[in-house]
Amino acid sequence: MNEQSPKNEVSLKELIEKIKEWYVYLLSQWKIIILAGIVGAVLGLTYSFIKKPVYTATLSFALEDEKGGGGGLGSALGLASSLGLDLGGGGGSIFTGSNLTELFKSRSMVEKTLMTPVTVNGKVISLAEMYIQINGWRNDWNDNPKYKDIQFIPDTKRKYLTRVHDSILGVMYQNLSKESLSVAQKDKKIAIISMDVASKSELFSLYFCEALARQVGKFYVDTKSKKARMNMTILQKQTDSIRAELNGAITGVAVANDNTFMLNPALNVRRAPSARRQVDVQANTAILTELVKQAELAKVTLRKETPLIQVIDRPILPLNKVKFGKIKGLFLGSFLGVFLIVLSLIARRLFKSIMQ
Repeated sequence: MNEQSPKNEVSLKELIEKIKEWYVYLLSQWKIIILAGIVGAVLGLTYSFIKKPVYTATLSFALEDEKGGGGGLGSALGLASSLGLDLGGGGGSIFTGSNLTELFKSRSMVEKTLMTPVTVNGKVISLAEMYIQINGWRNDWNDNPKYKDIQFIPDTKRKYLTRVHDSILGVMYQNLSKESLSVAQKDKKIAIISMDVASKSELFSLYFCEALARQVGKFYVDTKSKKARMNMTILQKQTDSIRAELNGAITGVAVANDNTFMLNPALNVRRAPSARRQVDVQANTAILTELVKQAELAKVTLRKETPLIQVIDRPILPLNKVKFGKIKGLFLGSFLGVFLIVLSLIARRLFKSIMQ
């Protein structure tokens, strides 16, 4: 039962004979194979001349987020809580870990970065315009009236952008996010993030890398400290308002005392305005004292809620350059040429044997 039929078996001798047969066949086609290798080598060398080098700008930074704790800070915010204020907890953990790395790749951040002004050859242009120039898009748009007069003036607030501008920025975003931009956290235990920007232009890689880091850093800091900043602003306005009321009450006490100077002690009714003003002074003094205390606590909280983004390594010219070498092009092109022609020869012979 375990013995296989001799017809289904391929002996080692037959296998060697088959290999020899294929070897002789391919050897007989040596002229075609050598010609394919030469053509492949020429194409590989040509590609090495045409292929532009890729420049990579790398920037790494660390985040220091001084949150939590506070000890007795929470117990000292009684009046702020009664006023409807929450001095703790800014942006929370919205932008931590992978969320922060994805923020760098978001369309909003990339497009705002593309609208950032840079100086190229003594002229101030946007990074979007620089991207168009290095990719030669203007040459393709000259015959298209829809795109011929399109200009990307530096403006991060997108005031003048039209539907056509948005469509072009969308293409730029897709190209950059898929091919050029890489953001990663080296280790989950270490809050160090590394960003790489690769392009055919050394200056574009440098400018875009630094501009994106600034744009995301500003957005991150503003968002994380937004609630604490709003609360501090409200407390400051209330403090100024109570201080104005206190100054008015003090002036009112002085006026009332002047009006009752040398007044007959029996006429107490006329002393009532002065007494009321004194009560206002005392009440406003107590409220102002507490508000000033809360305002100072709010400033401390704002400082705690404002994260520190410390840049560790900045991209420095000359950037790391990856170029498709001529020797690499020769060997790789020759190998691919030989490999493809051998496959085609084998496939052609197998096809003929099947058809016979």
